[in-house]
Amino acid sequence: MTFAALQPLADRAALFAALRQDALTAAVDALGEHRWDADMAAGTLTFSSIANPAQNIVTRPHLIATIAPGPRSLLWAWAHPQGDPQGIAAQLRDYGAQYDLADLTQAELPFPEDTGADLDTWIADTAHQIGTIATEITGRSPYFAAPLDGGTRAVFLLEASIPASTVAEAAAKAPRILSTLELGDARSSVWDAARLAGWNLEWTDADFTGATVSDASGSATFRFDEQARITGIEGSLGG
Repeated sequence: MTFAALQPLADRAALFAALRQDALTAAVDALGEHRWDADMAAGTLTFSSIANPAQNIVTRPHLIATIAPGPRSLLWAWAHPQGDPQGIAAQLRDYGAQYDLADLTQAELPFPEDTGADLDTWIADTAHQIGTIATEITGRSPYFAAPLDGGTRAVFLLEASIPASTVAEAAAKAPRILSTLELGDARSSVWDAARLAGWNLEWTDADFTGATVSDASGSATFRFDEQARITGIEGSLGG
């Protein structure tokens, strides 16, 4: 179990964050074999092709948190000695103060007792949880969970030249992406994806059995069962 009190935020943004992470992965994979380098003085995080370093994606990273196995704790960037207390990560602290979420306002969070024996996997899963939460609260995406020495992960929100997610893209990718997600409330995740992506959304009826999202790329209707699970997607793409 990752940080349980924060999971509802991650659940709500899960679909949108997955779309943005898929877009980042596609862009980086197009480089072929690659590496990443962070230059905090220059304020850049760069993904570069091994074969041709001039082929790269330069982003501006915003540190959100570090998750370290040594102290077995998560440290929010607004409390980090080298962090920016008024930076992007501070939006999470302010959100926590507004909605009484202590895990967002406490500078350092100890790992839960039920982390399990596979600490590396738990840290990786938690890094994705924190990246998704940061996307939900700030509206920024994608995120990058950078592996550091000693098993630590640093979670960054990236300003990257990744095209905005469209309804056409979402409709095409949804079957594959949804097969990898466990959505606590798929209806809320679709609503939140529309909010974060800037799509229009209309419910199909008063019982919320469907939601039609649309933008310049077309429209798609998500159908839900009585347990708010997605049962089908119908699309009319191309405007």
